[in-house]
Amino acid sequence: QVQLVESGGGLVQAGGSLRLSCAASGRTFSGFGMAWFRQTPGKERDFVAGISGSSGITRYADSVVGRFTISRDNAKNTLYLQMNSLKPEDTAVYYCAASLRTFVLVTRSQASYWGQGTQVTVSS
Repeated sequence: QVQLVESGGGLVQAGGSLRLSCAASGRTFSGFGMAWFRQTPGKERDFVAGISGSSGITRYADSVVGRFTISRDNAKNTLYLQMNSLKPEDTAVYYCAASLRTFVLVTRSQASYWGQGTQVTVSS
């Protein structure tokens, strides 16, 4: 059974940093695209950052460029999101997603697996 388990969320002041992790189990995702999405109540789940399989190509939402960095450790089957200079508008539930294709994962429809989410709250 494939599982994606996020961790690292929490409460932080504006300007602070958090590092999210997504540990995958049940299969290896080292050659497949993965991504982070986020969702606030009443809104759609939005793309935040994505990374391709083996080539390491990354994509970011305009709102997080220069502040967030996505990375992966294929040996640990784990995805990361380093979030710096956090803003109150970054408050959301953050979800890890994985696809079964090698290209960068950037849309919800491309994802085959989802984690349960981790809450990030940024206070002003």
